[in-house]
Amino acid sequence: MDVHLKDLFSRFTLQFGSGPGLGPGSGTCLLKVDGISTAFIKSIFKASAALYRTDPWKRLRPGHFFGIRVGKNSDWNGKKQLFSCVQFIGGDGGDLGFNMFKSEIDAKSMTGSRETIRVPNVELLRVTFEPESLLFSSNRKMVKSLGLEHSGNDLYPCIDVARCTSSGGIQFRNVTLEELRFVYAFMKAISMLHPLLQEDREFTPKWSRLMGFEPLIETVDVQWPPEMARGWDLVAVTVSHPPGQAYEEKSSSTSSTPTKLAQPPEEGLVDVKMNFSAGTRQCTMCDKEINGEHAICCGRCRAVVYCGSICQKQHWNETHKNTCGLYKAMMEREELAMEIFVFPCVAESPCKWLESLGLHHQGMWRRMCSCYSHCPFGLLPNKGGRSDLWGGLEDGEYPNDLPFSKHFRDGISSPLLLSSWSEYYTLRSLPLSSPIAAILSYPLTVYYIAMALNISSKFFLLNGREVIVHYLGPEGELDWLPAFAEVGHLLNGSGNMQIIMVGPEVPINLSGTVSGINSRLRVNLIRGIYQEEATYLPLPDVIISLNCRLENYSSWVGALDLIKSMNVPAFFTDQSEVSCANAKQVLRGAGLHITHPVSPNPFRSPVRNQGPSSNLPAYINAFVLGVNT
Repeated sequence: MDVHLKDLFSRFTLQFGSGPGLGPGSGTCLLKVDGISTAFIKSIFKASAALYRTDPWKRLRPGHFFGIRVGKNSDWNGKKQLFSCVQFIGGDGGDLGFNMFKSEIDAKSMTGSRETIRVPNVELLRVTFEPESLLFSSNRKMVKSLGLEHSGNDLYPCIDVARCTSSGGIQFRNVTLEELRFVYAFMKAISMLHPLLQEDREFTPKWSRLMGFEPLIETVDVQWPPEMARGWDLVAVTVSHPPGQAYEEKSSSTSSTPTKLAQPPEEGLVDVKMNFSAGTRQCTMCDKEINGEHAICCGRCRAVVYCGSICQKQHWNETHKNTCGLYKAMMEREELAMEIFVFPCVAESPCKWLESLGLHHQGMWRRMCSCYSHCPFGLLPNKGGRSDLWGGLEDGEYPNDLPFSKHFRDGISSPLLLSSWSEYYTLRSLPLSSPIAAILSYPLTVYYIAMALNISSKFFLLNGREVIVHYLGPEGELDWLPAFAEVGHLLNGSGNMQIIMVGPEVPINLSGTVSGINSRLRVNLIRGIYQEEATYLPLPDVIISLNCRLENYSSWVGALDLIKSMNVPAFFTDQSEVSCANAKQVLRGAGLHITHPVSPNPFRSPVRNQGPSSNLPAYINAFVLGVNT
C-alpha cells in the first residue's frame, strides 16, 4: 500500500472507529496562537501528560458530565465562564480526549449512544490525544522543535475549536490564549479531583451501561505556570458532578482535595525527626502523650504522629487513607520556608524558640508563648522605651518609630508597595538575623491586604483618602500595637488608615479607646461580638481576620452572615493548608464564594511551628484567602 494512502487509512480508522468523535481535527499548531509563549506551550503539554497518567477514561464515559468554574466571571472576556460543561470521550472506543461545551444543554444535545451527534451551530473545544506518527506536519515540527512532553505511548494532545454547520460539516478555528488558560486550569484540577468520584451502586439502575457516581463538588487552587503568573498567582477551580450540583458541607472532611488510597501505604513506620528536637508529641489517634524519640509516623506522608502501629493502622482505616496523599504533597512543598533569614526558623515550642534568641519573658515577645496567659490581652505591663518593647534587641535590629525615607510616585509622596520581607528589611536597613518578622507579620499582612489584594482600599490610599479596616478577633495583637506603627509609616505621607479591632478578648477597660499610633494610623478597640457591634461602627472598606480558625468558633456563623449581607471584601489568614481547606468549607457553607483563592502570604511569619500530633508545615499567617473581592 502506498505510504501516503496507508497514513490516510490509519487516520480514518482511528478517527472514525467505534466511540464518540468528530473526525480528523484541523491540525491547529499552538505556535500560531496569538500572544502565546513557548514556555506556556510546554506547560500545556506537561499538564495534559499529567492528566493522561491519571487515566480518567478507565471509568468515565461521554455520559458523565462535569461542571467547571475557573476563578471569577470577571476574569474572562465577556464577564462569563468560557466553558461550563466537560465530558471525556474514548473510554469505550475511539480517540481518547475530552470535549468542553459552553453549556450542559449543548453537551447533552451532541451526546449520542455511540457517536457524537453533529448539532448545527454548537461550538466546542476538544482535546484529543494522537500518536506522533499521525500528527499533522506543523504539529510534529512543533513537538520536535520545542521538545514537548508526550502523554503516553508517544501520544500528544491536539487542541482545536470545532463548530458544526447546518449542512452537517465541521468548521475549525484556532484556540485563543484565554481558552488555553481555561483548559490548563481544568486539566490541573480534574487530575486531582476525578479519582475522588465514588461509585454509587445503590442508585445506579442495573440496566445502565454507565457507572453511577455519588454527587461531587470540590474546589482546588491551581497555580498558573511561572510564565503566566505574577508572583503567587493562583486560581480557584470548582469541579462538580453532575453539573450544577449544590455544595453540601462535609463535616468529616479535613480538606477539599484529598487523594484517596485503597490500601495502607507500603512504607513502614519511621522515626519522627523532621528536623525537630524530640520533645513531647501526641498520638493523633488516642491523644496519648509520648516522647518524640519513641513516636512514629505514617511511612508514606510522614505528617501524622502515632504512639504505635495499632493506632496507625486504626487511623488509616478510619480516616487517614483519604488524606494521606494530600498530606504527602503538603510535606513536599518547600516554598513556604523562608531561607533568607539567619535566625532559627523552626520552633519545637514557642518558649524554646524565644529562649534560643534570648527573648523569653521580654517585651512584646511575652505574648508569643503561654507564660503570660494569666495576663489579659492588651494589658502586658511595659516598663521602658522602644528597645524594651522589642525585648532588648540592639539598636538597628528593630524598626525605629520613624518615617521611611521619602519615596515618590510621579513626583508625589505615595504609599510604599511591598511584596516580600527582603524588600522591607532592605528599606529599614535591618539585618536578616533580626527575628522581628515574627511579630511584624501581623501589621504588614494588614498593609499587604489593603495595598496589594483589595482594589478599592488601594485606590483610596494611593489617592490620599482614608481606609477603614474592621479587624476581627484580635488577641496577641492587642499587645503589639506599637508594631502597627509601621503601617502608618508605610503609608508614606499619603492616605490614612483607621483599624477598628473588634473581639471578645478586648479588655473592658480598653473598649472604646482610640489610639493615635501616629499621624496616619488610628486604632479603635471594641469589646464584643462583631455582628452585635457592627451596626455602631463606620462602614468598612475591607474586613480582615488573621489566623481566623474559622472551623473552631460557632460565633463565626453570625459574622459570616453579616459579611455576606454587607458584600464588603473580607480576607482571612490561617496557618496551614488543612486549616484553609476547612475555612473554605465554612465560608462556602455560609454562602460565600471564594473570590481570592488560597495563596501563600509573602508576609507570613518565617517561624515554622510544630503541632503536637502533626508535622505538616504551619506558619503564622501562612496563607490568605478572600471573599466578596
